[in-house]
Amino acid sequence: MSGTVSGWAETRAPSLAEIEVLADAAFAALPEEFRRLCAGVRIHVDDFPDEETLTEMDCQSEFDLLGLFRGVGLAQAGEVATGQMPNAVWLYRRPLLDYWAEHDETLGHLVTHVLVHEIGHHFGLSDEDMAGIEAAAEEIDEAAIGDQA
Repeated sequence: MSGTVSGWAETRAPSLAEIEVLADAAFAALPEEFRRLCAGVRIHVDDFPDEETLTEMDCQSEFDLLGLFRGVGLAQAGEVATGQMPNAVWLYRRPLLDYWAEHDETLGHLVTHVLVHEIGHHFGLSDEDMAGIEAAAEEIDEAAIGDQA
């Protein structure tokens, strides 16, 4: 047990740059066709959403939002309006770390989940659409595990 404790004694919370590395790795692991459709989508990592975003998203706390897609999704894409900012996904480090501390999943899995969810908005999927897709994927995973048993 003492070896485990000493390993954690010097450990610090992942930095913005380290979360960005996780996000880049998660993006790189996505299927090539998926990544190709995301050409031009930028990934940003900040500690927290800004005040304007918190107000716009009706958040009660700066910890309420793990990530956000901003831009024009593929489903709504047309001509780019003058002055339009590029499509982007924001990941928020401190809310991600807070969520991670309270749940039993790896930080890499959480970053991947939030990134894919926000990219889903780029494809024009609603939260309800993505919840249905995730539920179906979980059922397939559970069935595959059952088949292996």
